[in-house]
Amino acid sequence: MAKDIEKLLRDNDGLLTGHFCLTSGLHSDVYFQCAKLYENPKVVETLGRELAKKLKEIEFDTIVSPAIGAIIIGYETAKQAGKRNLFVERKEGVLQLRRNYELKRKERVIILEDVITTAKTINETCEAIRGFEPEIVGVACIVDRTCGKTGYNITSLLQVSPVTYEPKDCPLCAKNFPLIKPGSREATNAKPN
Repeated sequence: MAKDIEKLLRDNDGLLTGHFCLTSGLHSDVYFQCAKLYENPKVVETLGRELAKKLKEIEFDTIVSPAIGAIIIGYETAKQAGKRNLFVERKEGVLQLRRNYELKRKERVIILEDVITTAKTINETCEAIRGFEPEIVGVACIVDRTCGKTGYNITSLLQVSPVTYEPKDCPLCAKNFPLIKPGSREATNAKPN
């Protein structure tokens, strides 16, 4: 299945190669642009269905996803699993559960992200809902880049170990390759892999 997911990413421009500054601040020669997948509802339906299948053994009530990148895959996975769907969004730089969304105490929650590299956004999402005292029973994503370093047991469709660099140690910087910040308005040289 992992090879099918990787092919799906490549075929839909969701896997790019170049010199990237990730959201974490690390540099990499690989970037997963899951937003490109959202152009095709059939692709999202496939991914949501596969994630729902993988989550079938976990008892949960609700999926909570961080905005903006994971809202669509969170919704589709919840739809495929027949579960409730919520999202957190930033206000003044802090993720919050807004729009009159609420969780019940002990409500069983899956935190669902598109790509996890350092789990910083997962931690922020957990913090955003902590006051409701839910039971966080799992973390899931399309692509897990963490190499098991987060402390979370992550359910994913694809686990990869792409090389990342601290900016001061980045060989791509040393070779003066243009640095791309995906999602920014800057021109990019990124090419689908």
